[in-house]
Amino acid sequence: MLEDIKDGAAAATRLAGGAPLQSTLDVADPGDWLALDAGVREAAWNRPQFLPGREHSTPLPADLTQLGESRLALALCHRNGRIRQEAVRQSVRYPGLLPLVLIRCADWADPVREHARQLLHEALNVDSALNLAPLILRVGRRDRGTFGVEVLGQILRQASHRQLAALFADPDRIVRRFAYRLAIEGRLLRPAELAHAAARDQDTVVQDLCATAALTALGDEDAYEDVLPPLLSARNPRTRSAGVTALRRAGRSKQAELFLSDRSALVRACARYVVRQLGDDPVAWYRERCTAPGDPELPPGAVIGLAECGNRADAGLLRPLLLHPAAGIRARAVAGLRTLDSVDAKQLWPLLDDPAAGVVRETATALLPSAKELPADWLWERTSSERPRHVRVGAFRLLNARGGVVALRAAVGLFEDPDIKLRTWAGQSVQRWHPSPDERHGDAEVGELLDRSRHLFSDYVLRRRKWEASVDS
Repeated sequence: MLEDIKDGAAAATRLAGGAPLQSTLDVADPGDWLALDAGVREAAWNRPQFLPGREHSTPLPADLTQLGESRLALALCHRNGRIRQEAVRQSVRYPGLLPLVLIRCADWADPVREHARQLLHEALNVDSALNLAPLILRVGRRDRGTFGVEVLGQILRQASHRQLAALFADPDRIVRRFAYRLAIEGRLLRPAELAHAAARDQDTVVQDLCATAALTALGDEDAYEDVLPPLLSARNPRTRSAGVTALRRAGRSKQAELFLSDRSALVRACARYVVRQLGDDPVAWYRERCTAPGDPELPPGAVIGLAECGNRADAGLLRPLLLHPAAGIRARAVAGLRTLDSVDAKQLWPLLDDPAAGVVRETATALLPSAKELPADWLWERTSSERPRHVRVGAFRLLNARGGVVALRAAVGLFEDPDIKLRTWAGQSVQRWHPSPDERHGDAEVGELLDRSRHLFSDYVLRRRKWEASVDS
């Protein structure tokens, strides 16, 4: 597979030597065709010969009808517009060159572009359009590239559901979006099929497109039986939220309570909207579930859900959950206190030793505004290589937020950390470091720490940092 212009130039050299097109590049990969197009001009730049890359390359013959498929492919990509124009005319002899003709449809030269567009319009049918769709859509992002996309749409509107299905599974999300839009426009997919597509696809645009189309196409309550289950059970939250919102329209608002504790904030918000429209109070629902701190069945989403729609008085229900045996509950309790602006630094900082990385991450985030109030020595101990990685990361986040010599000392101390990402982060922290205006200058420790970081700076920048800190160079 060709990945860049350099590989495209190498492929052009092989074609110039007579290598068959099929064995030189992956003809099914649009990236290979685009790389070849750019690579030919790169290889041929400032060369008088037509064929790139070899000293014995022959000049372009006056009659392009003498060229075989490989060399005609190079002519289609040539930097000389007249050569490209003539090559487009000759390309009708080799249907395998249609991808390069397609690329020429966005050519900067008007005569080349017009000849290529005429040929593409005559040569394209449903089968070839399906094969070329990924390349057409990629070329369509260029200036003058919309022609191919318009022709593709015209032709594929004649395609059947079965024919378009190949594009629904294409790895390129742009292709999938295009195919689903055509299918929805042509009403080729039933609401249940659209719902399954929304639940299955990983692209958020396809999810929204198909979920909206599935719900819009429904005409009666019975049809919801086939559409709501895949939407409500989807892994992606955008699709689940569409299903939850549709519960009200389907007359099933009571089912929205099941999603008040969903793991997604978007789904929880939609569920609260539906529950309120029913006349119920989601806050009361959350409070009822959070009143039993040791309940093993308490879902984490109920904890953070209470913080999302409750008030600061609800912090009293969340604090006991900091000791819950489930790590997910402890993490959401910390996040909930931060949401309610009810963080007590002394109560939370012991959680920096929590065995669960998620709890430590949430705790560090909650304590960032109070970083200067935390004991620096206590945090410094937790950057030791003997501590778990997530503990070292949480402690360093807080030490780094303090700034000044404390942050510099912590970062330099992590230069020998066993984790490469943490070492890299520490180095970047040192490179961004500047002395704090509220700290005394001339601290000899700062000079020593900067000297230990010499490998991260140029001589000039190192002298500048020392000058800012008023330490001797």
